Amino acid sequence: MSAVTSPSRSDLPAGAPAAPGSITPISTVQNGLQLAWRSVLKIKANPEEVLGLTFMPIMFVTLFVFVFGQAMMGDWQTYRDFLMPGIIAQSVVFATLGTGFALCQDVEKGIFDRFRSLPIARSAPLIGAILGDLVRYSITVVMVLVVGLAIGFRPEGGVLGVLGAAAVVLLFAFALCWMSAFVGMMVRTPMAVQSFGMILMFPLTFGSSAFVDPQTMPSWMRVVAENNPVTHLVDAMRGLMLGGDVAGPVAWTLLWSAVFVAVFFPLAVWAYRRRT
Repeated sequence: MSAVTSPSRSDLPAGAPAAPGSITPISTVQNGLQLAWRSVLKIKANPEEVLGLTFMPIMFVTLFVFVFGQAMMGDWQTYRDFLMPGIIAQSVVFATLGTGFALCQDVEKGIFDRFRSLPIARSAPLIGAILGDLVRYSITVVMVLVVGLAIGFRPEGGVLGVLGAAAVVLLFAFALCWMSAFVGMMVRTPMAVQSFGMILMFPLTFGSSAFVDPQTMPSWMRVVAENNPVTHLVDAMRGLMLGGDVAGPVAWTLLWSAVFVAVFFPLAVWAYRRRT
């Protein structure tokens, strides 16, 4: 009686996932991109998500600029220019909570049990979800810029400066998503993801230079703010969009992004395997 053998890679249909024994970094990326498309299609299936990504930036920019601008810097126009990079960073950082929320929701629905039965890389569902979410973050960046331009924001760095700032904040968001994914895999319910996520994200954003110059803070808080990864991100974006120091803040942002990925990527994959 002849033994049953697994089909070789050449016997599989074109575009089929790799067999478990042939998972390579390239096939992992391919699997992740295929699942990223699934995440992008969810935006089309849920157009209310786009409405949320549209109205939230309008609300944040309007409230912060016109409510706090006069008190912060004497006139709202000056505060508008100072604030815009911070609002973009804050909007994207808070949006990363959606990654953990959606992953936890998918686990509850049993979707990841199906993924585990497929001959794909174990990290591919997480990679796909995060790459797909980068589309959402890009929409957020565009909407904040559109609102800013509508109220007179004119970045001195021009188009290249804006594109550079967008690339930096999206790279940082990609890295931060792995922390959100880890939280989403560790807690039991999507609502718990939001609760734990807020505990993490509020100090990162409001304890930074996003809304206030750290030089105006008490000495102990200034030390915290100046070493906050979001401060380095916002300073890099201000340098690219408005002029000023770029090399130092960008280098720190890249370093923080590498640290987040190095720490939370393996933790998120471990938590995913443990959870599913």
